[in-house]
Amino acid sequence: MSAERVPAGVFCLRFRRVGGGPPDSVGYEGLLALLGAFTPVVEAAPPDGALADVRGALRYFGQDAAGLAGLIRVRALALHGVDCAIGAAENPMLARMAARQAAPGTAVVVPDDKVADFLVDKPAAALDGVGTATARTLCGYGLDSVGRIASAPLATLQRITGARSGRELWERAHGIDRTQVVPNAAARSMAAEHAFSRDELDPDRQRRALVSLTEELGTRLRGEGQVCRSLALSVRYADRTGYATLTRSRAFREPTAHSAALTGLAYRIHDSFGLQRARVRGIALRAEGLADAERASRQLTFDPADERAHRIEEVADRLRARFGPRAVMPGRLAA
Repeated sequence: MSAERVPAGVFCLRFRRVGGGPPDSVGYEGLLALLGAFTPVVEAAPPDGALADVRGALRYFGQDAAGLAGLIRVRALALHGVDCAIGAAENPMLARMAARQAAPGTAVVVPDDKVADFLVDKPAAALDGVGTATARTLCGYGLDSVGRIASAPLATLQRITGARSGRELWERAHGIDRTQVVPNAAARSMAAEHAFSRDELDPDRQRRALVSLTEELGTRLRGEGQVCRSLALSVRYADRTGYATLTRSRAFREPTAHSAALTGLAYRIHDSFGLQRARVRGIALRAEGLADAERASRQLTFDPADERAHRIEEVADRLRARFGPRAVMPGRLAA
């Protein structure tokens, strides 16, 4: 059981603005367009990442993986003010693992003949599909590293984790990943960010920023015919050592793109941080678990106020589409 080794032609990229923080939505789209100039096979991984199959680009530009990664990093920095951490390998799984080791502005390349050396000392949880529970089970059998998993007989892994899971685990421990980079794949998340010009202590101003972010995400979700299943809120604040970031996520009772529902959940997550007088520098909100709105189920409420709110939202979306994003906004943001 083996797969043909191919050159390190898959890149996993993580974008970071100079000075810290992920790129905003406009900057992220620009970075995807930059990658599109090198290869049409680009898979978005919002809010700050992407996968790219660059095997054709390596031949076209006459570069090896390290050289092409350097060229992409230079252009991203010059055109967008963004540092790229790049992992390069023969498949998406290895590229993602390499990208986790890469610092902003650097690239980690896994040559096709060094895959075993790259994997041998990695913890079991570093492999795709190995969560906390599976890693704990494997460690109970002494299989606490990828090298030890790779050395175990396939039948042993299948007895521990099941027939299909054991086969997939065996393959991944040997660096085999049969997934492909899917160009123009539907985004599984959507993000928006607000940066304060100074450290912000006022909770009301922070909540106003949340309203702005949820309005932006709600409008974009509805415009693309999508709903989200959960929200993840990140707050960057000053502490004794500089700046730290807290991130928490919560799920909706049912998938939604309704701005009021987004705002309500964002408020609850923000309140759960208990920041009180924390000096907040930036807030990022990410809608996760995106799905087609037409296929999502919605509980009927028979509440006239709820139905009226959805109708008003539809009218507001049409006005924004015609006259611009600021044509209609909550009164709190217009003040």
